Amino acid sequence: MPADERSRHLAVVAARAAAEKKAEEIVALDVSERLVLTDAFVVASGGTDRQVRAIVDAVDEALHREGAKAVRKEGVSEAHWVLLDYGDIIVHVQQTEDREFYALERLWGDCPVIELPADVHAPADGDAGTSA
Repeated sequence: MPADERSRHLAVVAARAAAEKKAEEIVALDVSERLVLTDAFVVASGGTDRQVRAIVDAVDEALHREGAKAVRKEGVSEAHWVLLDYGDIIVHVQQTEDREFYALERLWGDCPVIELPADVHAPADGDAGTSA
């Protein structure tokens, strides 16, 4: 059974919050057919530990406003790979090097992609005219 409407909504909320903090390569995957623990993964990258923490804080605040509370947070102090578990969705925020090394999209490549709105992938201010 595919991810339910609530999980898809929370994935979009998390992706938008990450995008607001200039996260890169934001992807949402429907892992509901492969995992019993959660319905969706949201994966995003940040260039530095400071940016990863900012993305994590923004995602946490946005999901909290939606009534979702993290049941587990891992890696926040190191800020290389932060895992935020909200039950319905799990958000992975990784520094770019860690994202390339662990390649979660490749590991979960047979899972359907959850379509994200265009504003999640829109170029950052000042980048108009470049491809995303």
